[in-house]
Amino acid sequence: MRTVIQRVNFARVRVNGKIVGEIGKGFLILAGFAPEDSEESCAKAAKKIGGLRIFSDENDKINLALGDVGGEILCISQFTLYADCAHGNRPSFTNAARPETAEPLYEFFCNALSEYAHTERGIFGADMKVELENDGPFTVITET
Repeated sequence: MRTVIQRVNFARVRVNGKIVGEIGKGFLILAGFAPEDSEESCAKAAKKIGGLRIFSDENDKINLALGDVGGEILCISQFTLYADCAHGNRPSFTNAARPETAEPLYEFFCNALSEYAHTERGIFGADMKVELENDGPFTVITET
């Protein structure tokens, strides 16, 4: 499982012009799944992200987690995180989990994240338009 975590002041996702998920301060998470991923690896990633200390404290040190700042999460499924661009100019996505594997993992992952902060989500497999205001910018990539 791969995630790209962006610290944001706000983020929203639209499908067919309608907002389907929206947050204030928190994390925009792009999540991709590999065939070997499991609920266990998703739970482990959610716990890591829930405790990730990338917000500034009163001394301007990066020392606070989502719960410390009342942050929220917007999680978007993104199989393109497993793009392989090693050969030619057209990426291969054979390293990404098939939709029938990835969708239940995405749902499990979003539910696991909601144990740590209010979590909104996009729609799996939809053509989504994501809007955000980066805070920093501060971006972290994780892999389990």
